[in-house]
Amino acid sequence: MTHGFDAEAFRADARAATDWVESFLERLPELPVFPRVAPGDVRAKLPASAPERGEPFSQLLADLDEIIVPGLTHWNHPRFFAYFSITASPPGILSELLIAAMNVNGMTWSTSPAFSELEATVMDWLAELFGLPAGWHGHIEDTASTSTLSALAAARTLRPGGIVYASEQANFSVEKAARLLGLEYRTVATDSAFRMRAELVDYDAATAVVPTVGTTATTSVDPVAAIADGCERSGAWLHVDAAYAGSGWVCPELRWSLEGVERADSVVVNPHKWLFTPLDCSTLWTRRPEAFFSAFSARPAYMQPSAGDVLDLRDVTPALGRRFRALKLWAVLRSFGREGLQHAIREHVRLAQLLASWVAAEPGWEVTAPHPFSVVCFRHEGSDDANRATIERVNASGLAYLAGTVLDGRFVLRIAIGHERTTEDDVRSTWEALRDAASA
Repeated sequence: MTHGFDAEAFRADARAATDWVESFLERLPELPVFPRVAPGDVRAKLPASAPERGEPFSQLLADLDEIIVPGLTHWNHPRFFAYFSITASPPGILSELLIAAMNVNGMTWSTSPAFSELEATVMDWLAELFGLPAGWHGHIEDTASTSTLSALAAARTLRPGGIVYASEQANFSVEKAARLLGLEYRTVATDSAFRMRAELVDYDAATAVVPTVGTTATTSVDPVAAIADGCERSGAWLHVDAAYAGSGWVCPELRWSLEGVERADSVVVNPHKWLFTPLDCSTLWTRRPEAFFSAFSARPAYMQPSAGDVLDLRDVTPALGRRFRALKLWAVLRSFGREGLQHAIREHVRLAQLLASWVAAEPGWEVTAPHPFSVVCFRHEGSDDANRATIERVNASGLAYLAGTVLDGRFVLRIAIGHERTTEDDVRSTWEALRDAASA
C-alpha cells in the first residue's frame, strides 16, 4: 500500500465496498440477529499486532465476512426488537460516505460555514415537522446521553447545587448526567400507567426536572404540562426527554404527546432511534441558548470567535470536534419527505397494535402496559424465570432479538418495532416463535 491518493485504486475499492454493502443489506434479513459466538471467539481470530506492511482493502472486506459479521448483533436487522429498534436507511448510509470524504470539523462557523448553516437549517426543518415552537435554537449532538448532559449543565448555571428529578422509569442517561455534573439525583414514583407523578416533585429544591415522552421500558408519557406548571413556579429547568417518541410528532395523530413540550427549556429527540438516520444523531432544542453559552463557551487564544453575527457551535455544546451529522439527517429528510416518514411510523404503530391484539387474544398471555406507540410489553403466565427463558430461546435461535424489562416487580417481554424494513410477517413469525418457546 502506497501513501497518497490513487484515484484508480480508490475507485476499485469503492466499488468493492458498495458491492459489499449492497450484498450485506440484501442478505441481512436471512442472517441470525444474535451471533452464535462465545466471549473471546472474535478476538481469537484477529492478529495480536497490527500488520507490518499495508494490506489490500479487499482483505479487510474478506475479514468482515469471515470474522466480524458472524460476531455482530445486527441492530440494522428488521427483526431486531430489543431496546429501541433503529434503522440505517440507504440515504443515511450513503451520506455517511460523503461525510467521511469531506471530513470537516464544525467547531465554529469559520471552520466550515456550510456545516453550521446546514445544521441550523435542518434543525429548523425538523422543528417544523415536529410542531415545535419556531425560533428555538437547535443543534445536533451524538446521543441523548450527551444532549441530556448538555441541558443539565445549562440548568446548573442558573440553579447550581439542586436536585435533578426524573421518573423511576426514566432512562439511565439522566442519572448518569446528574452524577457527572455533581448534582443529586432523585427518582419519582409513577402511576398505574407508569407516568411520573408530578405532584411528588419538590420543585423548589430542583435544579431540573426531566419528564420523558416515551420511556424506555413502556413508552409511557409523563405529564409534561403539569410538570411545567411546577417548574415555572419555582424556576427549575424543564428538560424533556423525547429521544424515542418525539419522532412520532411528524404524525398529527401522535402529537397528543407534545402537550406541554412548548413550555420546556430544552427537548431532545434522537433521529437515530425512529427517524431512520444512522447512529449517531441526537437533536437538541432550547429556548434558552444563553444558558448553554454560559456553560460551554470559552475563548482560547488559538480559537478566536468567528467574525460577524454567527453562532459558533462549540460555544453551546461540550464537544469541540463535531462531525457533519447534519448532512445525513438532511439526506434522510429529503429522501423520505414528510409523507414517507409518516407512512413508516404509522406502519410501525399499526404493527405494534396488531401484536398487542394477538397477545391479548391468546390464552395464558397478557399485555402488561399501555402501548401508545410502537412498543409492546407482555408476558406469559408463569414465573419470571420462565419468561426469561422464553426470550433466551428465541434469541438463541437467531430468528429475532428481544430484551425484557421489569414492571411492577415482574419480568416482562418487550418488542420494539421501528426498523424501516420490518414487515407484518417479521412480527408474526417472532410472536409465533415466542409462543412456541413459552410452551416448550
